[in-house]
Amino acid sequence: MDFEPWMLLVFPLFFGMGWLAARIDIKELLNESSALPRSYFQGLNFLLNEQQDQAIEAFIEVVKVDPQTVELHFALGSLFRRRGEVDRAIRMHLNLVDRADLAEDRKQQALFELAQDYLKAGILDRAEAAFHELHGSQYEKESLDFLLEIYQKEKDWLKAVDISQRLAALTGQSHVKEAAFFFCELAASELANKQTDAAVVHLEQALAADPQGVRASIMLGDIELAAGRAAGAIETWRRIEQQDAQYLPLVAERLLQAYRQIGDEATGVTLLQTWLQKYPSLDLMNVLFGALVQRDGAEAAYIMVRNELKRNPTLLGLDKLLEAQLLEMTGERRADTELVKSLIHSRTRGLAMYRCKHCGFKARQFYWHCPACHSWESYSPKRSEENGVAI
Repeated sequence: MDFEPWMLLVFPLFFGMGWLAARIDIKELLNESSALPRSYFQGLNFLLNEQQDQAIEAFIEVVKVDPQTVELHFALGSLFRRRGEVDRAIRMHLNLVDRADLAEDRKQQALFELAQDYLKAGILDRAEAAFHELHGSQYEKESLDFLLEIYQKEKDWLKAVDISQRLAALTGQSHVKEAAFFFCELAASELANKQTDAAVVHLEQALAADPQGVRASIMLGDIELAAGRAAGAIETWRRIEQQDAQYLPLVAERLLQAYRQIGDEATGVTLLQTWLQKYPSLDLMNVLFGALVQRDGAEAAYIMVRNELKRNPTLLGLDKLLEAQLLEMTGERRADTELVKSLIHSRTRGLAMYRCKHCGFKARQFYWHCPACHSWESYSPKRSEENGVAI
């Protein structure tokens, strides 16, 4: 691009406009700064020096001097809640909710913050009421999430089902698994009160919500077996293979018991052997091991464990193999094998755990609802070693 003489006139004009704009911005900034209370700058200084207590007191002075500082109200309220000073957070947010001059969207924000304050304080009835007031607002989805948390804490499973359905309608995301588990919890409560018919209704609702819900099938099978209908229990539990075969070990022992009740243990053992071949599992192997020892003797149990160990080598399997060997050993060799088994058993204690895939919490008992992070169906029905998890 060639230089033109007229550019000499344009450059000064541009510089002049920039200088004028800068002067106007600086003037506005100075006017705004002079309008702020001195306590505001003291608070900022305390924050920069990581003196939070002094900063809070300074900002409270700002709020007293200038009640229109809405953003500062929100910031202080959230800070109080995080620090555990829930009473002060409630007062701060209540002050905003009660203000007649506050815009509607700001009132909704204040109510949402207030509801969280109540939840943090454990005042669940007020938190519930506040979250319900936000129906149709921009905070509806988050409010429903909190309501679902509240109803699970209170074990109000019918309301939890309703909220899960509202969430699904609002977000378009499926919540059928959670709803199915809530129906199962209702069924468990009815069973505790010996209301079997009502429990069956809830379990059928669970399967209607989630046809792949294994827990409902397990519970229905338990009801059938307890009522003396072993054949019905077998039919119910066998459906689990189509729902999710990895959960079959959870019913293996009960299934074998049902086959014994109808006088057909051989078919039950054959079925477990088929499942073990198709769906390798330490728990299935353990149940089958006990059945073979009683029915066919230690040698048959030993051969089964040995073959399974070759196919799926694990320390837990080796521990079971040594147990099979000990059944027929005597004398000094038995003592040596017992020593080896005890060493391996001490090593495998941590491998025989169930583990939550969300938070990593380990337990010897299988849970449908993690006691640590409260996630549903987060436990694998396989032991830690089978999932490749270290001790």
